[in-house]
Amino acid sequence: MVFDALIIGGGASGMSCALILGSAGSKPYAENKKVGIIMHQKTSHLQTALFNNVLGLAPGTTGESILHEGKAKLKALYPHVEQIEKEKVLSINEESHFYIIKTNKNTYQAKNVVIAVGYTNLFSIKGLEEFVAPHPRAKEEKNRIWLKNENHLIKNGLFVCGSLAGWRSQFSIAAGSGAQVATDILTKWNNGEHSQVHDKI
Repeated sequence: MVFDALIIGGGASGMSCALILGSAGSKPYAENKKVGIIMHQKTSHLQTALFNNVLGLAPGTTGESILHEGKAKLKALYPHVEQIEKEKVLSINEESHFYIIKTNKNTYQAKNVVIAVGYTNLFSIKGLEEFVAPHPRAKEEKNRIWLKNENHLIKNGLFVCGSLAGWRSQFSIAAGSGAQVATDILTKWNNGEHSQVHDKI
């Protein structure tokens, strides 16, 4: 099975991307698309985060609760988005018209891949080494990295979002970055016509 979009990382940016793509399931250009997310949550900075300064979140909201609630929300609202648990991505390689993603347990194929993992120098996904560079918006002594990209696009079909895309480490920025990538993918599926998804009362 080939995913039309496979997200790697279940933090703020990855889950935001998955929620937007999932919500587009009824759109003609997205209704038959296969979307998945490899959760990769253990090393998310959300594990120890506390939010008092995020619009829409009650003061005292923890990152850990967002991780749990985000997974449950994604499953309840958009069960067609496949959540892949307890796997770590080891390599990503381009082959013909899709990417081969190897984890410690399985091998997947995807037409579009979104990298949404943390920006520490412990980044170890093989096949992406040529894009790794020191982070442009972090203190040098922190040894943070980014994947070189232009407007989230590394190369055709390969996207990056969140702090790994070169943005600062703020929850709102990471979530927005993931949403932006989702709408970029939707636009691609919609033959280049700009697309977004809104729920209305």
